[in-house]
Amino acid sequence: MTGTGTGVGKSVVAAAFVATLAAAGHRICAFKPAVSGLDEPDPVWPPDHELLATATGHQPPEDVSPYLFGPAVSPHLAAEMAGVKIERSVIDAAFSELANAGCDAIVCEGVGGLLVPLSTDPPLSVLDLATGWRLPVVVVTHPGLGTISDTRLTVDRLRAEGITVAGVVLTPWPTEPDSVALSNRETIERLCEIEVSTLPPTVPGELARAAAGLPALRWTGLD
Repeated sequence: MTGTGTGVGKSVVAAAFVATLAAAGHRICAFKPAVSGLDEPDPVWPPDHELLATATGHQPPEDVSPYLFGPAVSPHLAAEMAGVKIERSVIDAAFSELANAGCDAIVCEGVGGLLVPLSTDPPLSVLDLATGWRLPVVVVTHPGLGTISDTRLTVDRLRAEGITVAGVVLTPWPTEPDSVALSNRETIERLCEIEVSTLPPTVPGELARAAAGLPALRWTGLD
């Protein structure tokens, strides 16, 4: 799962997918290559690795992500500030361990947007991981002004790399969407020739309920 940028609700959608699949009786594992921003906790939402772990109902937070950082900055900079280096071999090993853990599916959340660098020497981005693992990708974006271009750029780049884009999720989807939000949804669906779903505003304890309208089972092949 990737987003069109930072702060578009990707972590909430990823956790909603996990919660929905778990509620349907599936054993789901969650993964995120790196988590930053632990020094600036959100008053409502727990850190991403804790949120995802809780949604699985069985996974300890320390197994969700191999890299945890305090500063709320890009992971490559957070790693530099911590005096460590994010290595693809470590990420691949952690992902492979989950792949062999007997889960029905792994929901993998990226970090920020598709081209966010995890490392600059050697270059390593979320897209590099996606092309290596060849998992279907869900693109998360906001419903407001500017989302059409951001979403099309992300979908087009994934498809150019030969990656299947399962769908797009607009969030937080308002209870009474205005003409801009409605037009954005229809335009993305038409121009990208893709299914677009929505997720309304929610809170940690209501993820599965809020995500009832998401085609999580179908998009993950568990229907």
